[in-house]
Amino acid sequence: MTQIILVRHGQTPWNKDKIFRGTFDIPHNETGQEEARLAGEWLKNETIHAAYCSPLSRARDTAEAIARHHGLTVTDLPGIIDLNYGDWQGLPLAEVKVKYADLNRQWETAPHTVRFPNGETLEECRRRAWGAVEEVVRRHPGQTVLLAAHRVVNKVLIACFIGLDNSHFWRIGQDTTAINRFQKIGDTWHFLLLNDICHLRDMKRGPYVDF
Repeated sequence: MTQIILVRHGQTPWNKDKIFRGTFDIPHNETGQEEARLAGEWLKNETIHAAYCSPLSRARDTAEAIARHHGLTVTDLPGIIDLNYGDWQGLPLAEVKVKYADLNRQWETAPHTVRFPNGETLEECRRRAWGAVEEVVRRHPGQTVLLAAHRVVNKVLIACFIGLDNSHFWRIGQDTTAINRFQKIGDTWHFLLLNDICHLRDMKRGPYVDF
């Protein structure tokens, strides 16, 4: 039975300050480095056969923190790179709410209908990310595979795994270094775990922030 362990990257300064990251390569801050290390410790006794990541360093560093316990080399998987927010990339949320007020309200209420200016839609992100997952599954039948990606990518993939459309985007939580598990039995994906952050239980954390 093929299993996917889907992990979000650790915290970056732009997560903390609510700045849209997208395809900009923003590395972990110290908190993110520690989150990734703890995720690696949490998963070190798992059997993992292969590890893939988004090409961005925050995802690669998370994957490597886990993969080093298993003697694995991490492979870039371009299809799971973060959503391209287009002109929103590098902007603080507070500025977006003023400069793109109508589009931001649409994003908050009907995310599946939004195309970011000079960027992607959720559906475009979902199609490329799911295509990457299907390729990984073809390469590793019956094995357990680690994927390290991003908040938006993880959300649309989770929706895809369990048969939801993109209108459910805001109903899916993804903390930094959240661990999600899926298992394929026959042609059906089974949903085993969502947004597990037990490995962060000893860190001082505030309330959940979806950013």
